[in-house]
Amino acid sequence: MIRLALSPCPNDTFAFYGLLHGKTSFTETIDVQYADIEALNGICLNDAADICKISFGLYPRIYDRYQLLEGGSALGFGCGPLIVAREPDLEPTGARIAVPGANTTAKLLLDLYTQRDYQPVERVFDQIMPACEAGEVDAGLIIHESRFTYQTHGLHKRVDLGEWWERVTGHPIPLGGIVAHQRVDADTLSRFDAALRESIDYAWRHQDEVVPFMRRHAQEMERSVMEQHVALYVNDFTRALGQTGRDAVANLVLRARELDPAAD
Repeated sequence: MIRLALSPCPNDTFAFYGLLHGKTSFTETIDVQYADIEALNGICLNDAADICKISFGLYPRIYDRYQLLEGGSALGFGCGPLIVAREPDLEPTGARIAVPGANTTAKLLLDLYTQRDYQPVERVFDQIMPACEAGEVDAGLIIHESRFTYQTHGLHKRVDLGEWWERVTGHPIPLGGIVAHQRVDADTLSRFDAALRESIDYAWRHQDEVVPFMRRHAQEMERSVMEQHVALYVNDFTRALGQTGRDAVANLVLRARELDPAAD
């Protein structure tokens, strides 16, 4: 049995639908649990799943015992986290900024952008915009579908950290990936990775079939928002990370180490 941990976000449920519903060549039993991305990072740190979705921001801390799969990653251009605020002219440096977890890629990018010259306030990702609206923080670092809805909350985009990353590195932004613990044998891992690519292909061919499953896990999100989410985060890198994707991840790891050499 494979213990799998995923986020309930549409890109994950879309990509894994076929694998979880017997539509691929993978026949082993899969025990799946769903959790917020920061909770998934904790699951990974505690070695509590065989295969797990993580933030690439965590990868520098766990790569010695986890292998990055070729399939399932969220990378791309124009898909990074946003700094948003009620005040249209707010400067992020020195500000109190709500972040979606200490180990998220979003927070690592914010650390790199500001050189940690800000005050982080941790919130679950879907509570960040309400915290901004309520004046509990000066700004929020938003991820997932929030980037499509922040304007309806009266918030203004201050910085697109994805655009910043692309400008300074030339790489796609590495947000999250699928990793397997070293206890998973090589044959099982190879077959799982291949089946994940089959699952992604299946989802693209049967989108109407997949929508109810995505909606059930995405808190009844509107279909149009789910489709925007999938279109942004499920791309060629999701099907196959490739050398370009791996180079982007390696660059993020390098910059994280330069920011915090003591973590090595």
